[in-house]
Formats: sequence, C-alpha cells, structure tokens
Amino acid sequence: MPRVSPKRRLTAGAALVVAALVTTTACGGGDDDDSGGGKGAGYNASLNKVANPSKKAGGTLRMVGKQDLDSADPQRAYYGMSWDFMRFYTRQLVSYDTKPGKESTKLVPDLAESTAKISADGKTYTYKLRDGLTWEDGSALTSKDVKYGIERLWATDTITGGPGYIRQTLDPKGEYKGPYKDTSKDKLGLKAIETPDDKTIIFKLPKRNGDFEQFLAMPAGSAVKAAKDTKAKYTQRPFSAGPYKFAEYKAGKKIVLVRNDKWKKEADPIRPALPDKIDVTISANLEENDKRLMDGDYDVDLNGTGMTQSGRVTAVQKHKNNVDNMHTSFVRYVALNHNAKPFDNVHCRKAVFYATDFAGLQQTRGGELAAGEIANSTFPKAVPGYSDYDPYGILARKGKPDVAKAKDELKQCDKPSGFSAKLTARNNNPGEVDTAEALQAQLKKVGINVSVEQLDGADSASITGSPSVVKKRGYSMQMSGWGPDFPTGQGYAQPLFDSRFLMENGNYNESQIKDKKIDALFDKAIGETDPVKGGEIYKELDKRILDQADWMPFLYEKNITWRGSRLTNAYMSDAYNGRYDYVSLGVNQK
Repeated sequence: MPRVSPKRRLTAGAALVVAALVTTTACGGGDDDDSGGGKGAGYNASLNKVANPSKKAGGTLRMVGKQDLDSADPQRAYYGMSWDFMRFYTRQLVSYDTKPGKESTKLVPDLAESTAKISADGKTYTYKLRDGLTWEDGSALTSKDVKYGIERLWATDTITGGPGYIRQTLDPKGEYKGPYKDTSKDKLGLKAIETPDDKTIIFKLPKRNGDFEQFLAMPAGSAVKAAKDTKAKYTQRPFSAGPYKFAEYKAGKKIVLVRNDKWKKEADPIRPALPDKIDVTISANLEENDKRLMDGDYDVDLNGTGMTQSGRVTAVQKHKNNVDNMHTSFVRYVALNHNAKPFDNVHCRKAVFYATDFAGLQQTRGGELAAGEIANSTFPKAVPGYSDYDPYGILARKGKPDVAKAKDELKQCDKPSGFSAKLTARNNNPGEVDTAEALQAQLKKVGINVSVEQLDGADSASITGSPSVVKKRGYSMQMSGWGPDFPTGQGYAQPLFDSRFLMENGNYNESQIKDKKIDALFDKAIGETDPVKGGEIYKELDKRILDQADWMPFLYEKNITWRGSRLTNAYMSDAYNGRYDYVSLGVNQK
C-alpha cells in the first residue's frame, strides 16, 4: 500500500470531520462520553444558549493556549482572545452584555451608571461613575483614572499595538503627545476629555462618530492608575480593577489570576466571577493541547481558534457532546503588499486571485462545515458592507482557479514567466502553515514561486505589523485572519484599509494601502447616521478594494471548539467573534 503524504492525510482528516459533523447534525448530537470526567452538555450546546448554567462559585478554571496574549496591557492588546481574557481584570465605562449570541453585542454600563448621555449634536458624551469602584489595593477608581488610561493611547512610541479609534476620533490632528510627554502637573492634559469631578467624565468629539461608545467598550478604554503605570513594562503586571488580579505572569509560559478581594460585586453588574483562580498554560504543541483538553486536563482553549485537524477528527468522532461548531465573524485572508514589487502592479495582484484554488484552501482547513464558506467579499456576512459582488468569479467557479486568466494577468504586468514572493504564516495558528503551503503549490502552477516563512503569532505586531521590518525581510504576502473590533464597517475595515491607520508599529493595514478615495469613503460612511445608507457606502468601499485586488479574502471562518465537561455558563459570544465569553465561565468541581 503506498504511503499517504501529509497533505493527503490532511485532506482525508478533513473529510472525516465533515462526514462526522453531517452525521451529528442529522442525528441531533452524539451520545459519547467525554474523557474529562463527566458528560458533555451536547453538540453545539453553547450556540445561542448557555451550556451547563450555574451560579456556583469556586474551583480553578484551567485554560491552555497555543500562543500568549499579544499584550496583557489593555491599551496595547489587539487580539480578540486577549480582549476576551481582559474582562477578568480590566473595566471600561461600558462593556458588552454577558448573554449568548447576538445579544452579547449590546453595550451595557460597566464603570458608568448608564450608557452615555449624548448631546443633541452627537459630539458630547457624558458619563457618571458608579459608587464603590476600587483598584486591587483598595483605593478608589475615579474618572481621572479612566482619562489617564485612555491618554496612554497617544504614547505611540511606547504603547504600541492597540487600536487607534479613540485617538483618531478625539485628536485627528495628533496634537496631544500622551501622558509621558504631558507638561501639565497631573499628566491629564488631553483637552478632549474633561473630568470636572471624580465621578464625571465628558468626551468632546471634534466631529460626530456614531460608533464612539463602541470604541470605549474596547480594552483600549480601560482605566489605568497613573501611580501603577510602568509604561512599556505594564504588560508584565497590569493593575486590576476587576474581580481577578495577577499572581503570576511568565510571558509565553504561564498566567495565573487569583481573586481580587478589593473588588465589589455590587459595583460590577457584569462579571459573575465564579472561579477562585484562572490558570493558563501556554504551549506551542497544538496536538498535545487538544489531547489534554479531551483528557480533561484543561477546560477551554484560550485562543479560541479551533482544534487541529487530528484533534477535530477525534473530538467529533468520539466526544461530540463536548464539541461546538462555532461560527465566527473572522475572514481568513492574504494581504498583498503594495510596496513590495511586483505587487505594486494591479495585474500581478489579480494573477494571485485567479491562480488561487479557494476550494483547495477550504479543504485544507477542514471543509465547509469545519472551516467555513469560501469568501468573495472583504467583509464578513454579519457586517454591513458585505455583498455578493464577485469580480473574479470565485463563487461562480466554485472556488476553482482560472489558470488562463492568471497567465493573462501575468502578461499584463510584464511577468509572463511569473515572479517570486515571500509569504508569512503563523505556526501556532491551526492550519495556517498548511494553508500557506497549499497556496504555495497552487501559485507555482502559473509560475508564481512563493516561499513560506513561519512566524510566532505573538510576534505579529512587531514583525508583520511593522512596515520597515516587512520591507527589510522582503515579505510581500501575509496570511492571517481578521474579525470586527465591533460590528460595523468602521469596526471591521478601517484598521485594514484606511491609510491613516497605517503605522510603523502595530500596523494592520498589511497591504499598505494608501488610497485617498478609500479614506474618503470611510469618512462618508462614519458620518452617515442611517446604518442602511452607511452599509451601502461600505459596499462601495468593498468593491473598490476587490477591483484593485488589494487584499484577498479566502474563507469565512468556522471552527471546531472543545468545551470541557467541567465548564459551566459556557456560551458563544458574537461580541468576541465566536469565542466563549470567558468572564462568565465557571467550573463544576465534581
């Protein structure tokens, strides 16, 4: 019998997952016991509902992650799993509701007594803080702490990697230089934020932005106590305003949170704070992580990006009651760098679109049920801006390549024999390297010779997020995934495509697009008060990016996620892109 190549084994494994899922769906779930000391709650038990609801406190929530937080500093983090995890120790004026599915996207008061009181012109947002807010040392949390935390976003030479929405909105001219260069006595010199007393905070927007409260709900809007701010080192030991505080943090290895005994439940209506301790192990051994999840050594995957191919097969075939087939708002994509030749030529970029076997990439990642649908739009389906526009006939061809058109585009960009390119892929993101290597083989058929460079995903902000590093290393293509920061066109697309979000550190405009027409479309859509009309503007933006082959989406992601049998209050949160809402989780110690 001939040996099966790794790629053949991968495809065979994907087929097994799909077949098992179809059977599971048809039968309404499996009846297998899990291996972790109990009975799973049922297949897809956490989709739009709560699996194992409970209010019982105690025990240790055990998490495992293939990669560390991109930063534990709330103003520097940009990974969705980091934002989800930060609910344990950070607080903002408003946050997302602790309810399943779409209900989780509702903004509710957190540090504030209510959502914003907004002026008639939409430019002034006023909040009153709750009584009883404290830091982990027992000191009072005030409006000045909220202002100071937000001001840190301006210290872009030190506080790198986080979203720029608040900074762009409150100070579009970049006049403020951040608290570390602030010459005012209290380091609170940002004029756009006023704190007339310790309980009141007022935001003055230069121009209206209907998504402003969404910005404040991100960890970027977290309060930070100035006396505890260690600047770039703050990520090593953030100071807690939430129900848990850091007991241990060894970057890339271990995170341990314990109860913050100064936190008051009556001052925090959002967080149940059920476990006594949160214990996180970081291990790059993906297959071993899946095995130990299924053995019951861990309860949940920190990263929330799904199991490995081998893990999926075992989980779906043997432990279906512990499996959730999560839909997400993530789009898997390849950014084509305009500043790297020959991708400064639109026809060379279009050649990649036509030469790509989208169906093959889908199969490599697990097939439609396990990995998601083939993407045609740069926008996920849940975000206004998505349309069925398909200029390359990707869906019409059922994802198959069009070699003739690819070769014609190569002729038009004066590269009839093809060209060379360097593609990055994260080796601790399940399936990404395999997918990059599959794309490598596909493009080679038309003469595009791609070398694949593997990177640690935790280093993305400093490597692929730095245009100068990208140029120095000769990267021209970057494979990754992106989900909305919040569910609007601005919340999804602006960091990816707006030239004003192109930064030297923590850059997510990986194609390095500098298009004034795209920037103008963002301004037009953001200023539109009618969400339907705004969505139409984002469709126009989507069309322009696709026509110019700026950025190649290839999959609307789903994944197979393990839900440990000890977990209580597990539900999928749309606010956190199809992950469990970590702050609501508890554990059944029995």
